[in-house]
Formats: sequence, structure tokens, C-alpha cells
Amino acid sequence: MHCPFCGAQGTRVCDSRLASENNQIRRRRECVHCSARFTTFERAELRLPKVIKTDDTREDFNEGKVRAGIWRALEKRPVSVDEVELMLNHICRKLTVIDGREIESRQIGEMVMDELQQIDHVAYVRFASVYRDFKDVGEFADEVERLRKVPSPELRDHQLDLLKQV
Repeated sequence: MHCPFCGAQGTRVCDSRLASENNQIRRRRECVHCSARFTTFERAELRLPKVIKTDDTREDFNEGKVRAGIWRALEKRPVSVDEVELMLNHICRKLTVIDGREIESRQIGEMVMDELQQIDHVAYVRFASVYRDFKDVGEFADEVERLRKVPSPELRDHQLDLLKQV
């Protein structure tokens, strides 16, 4: 591992621990040349499926595109970076166990919507309105009405807290 500060090749590991739902190893490293410390993350390289786009072209799964779409939906919403990374981990884990080596982009969008609905209803509606290409206000209102029947993530978390106290 090269030091990001001085470029020297020798570093030593000071500390290792599991991170991000035990899917990664977080390592604190120290450069033997300049003594600078930095953090690295190691995770298994999983074989993710090819994505079949709506125009029938195929491309490699791009986690960055999914992350960008999630962040667009979550703009100015009270959701942490850790929660987003957890959502991405859930999606990637689902993708690694699918049958076949290809998946339609529509299915990935559904996975993102499932994750967003668990975290933030506003972000879910934002994503769904673009993803499902709502044609009019009626479709938008129908989706909001459906969400009204489902407890919000905040309310659901609060209910779980009450159950834990019993």
C-alpha cells in the first residue's frame, strides 16, 4: 500500500476491525517513512450482474449511478451517509444472489424504491415520480395516498422503541 501523503510504499497496519454490517474491514495504517496515518477499507469483490437497460443494451452494474440517484432523491433530507451506504450494501447483496448474470434496470429501481421507502417517504416519492414517470398529478397523489396508509420510518422507529421498553 502506497502512502497517500508521501508516496512511500511501506505502511503498517495499526488497527483492523469489521465495518459496515461486517461486509468490510476497516484498517488504520501508518506510513513507515513519514508516520502519517490513514484509513483504508477492504471488501470482497463480488461478481455483480450485467444490467439490461430499457433500450435492451447491456452494461456493467455501476454502484456510483445508484448512489447518485439515491442522493438526488435524498437532497435536503435528514438521512446520514451511513444509512445510504447501508442501503447500497443491501442492494448489492441482493444483486449477488440473483439467478442468472443479468438483471433489468427496472428491478434495480424497484430495489432502490424498497430501500428508500424504509428510510424516508419524501425521498421515496421523489425517486418514484421520476422512476415510474408519473404522467399527471393524479398518479402522484395516488402514490402519496398509498404511503399515508403505511407508517412513516420515524413513526415505525418510535413504535419499536416503545416495544423494547416493555
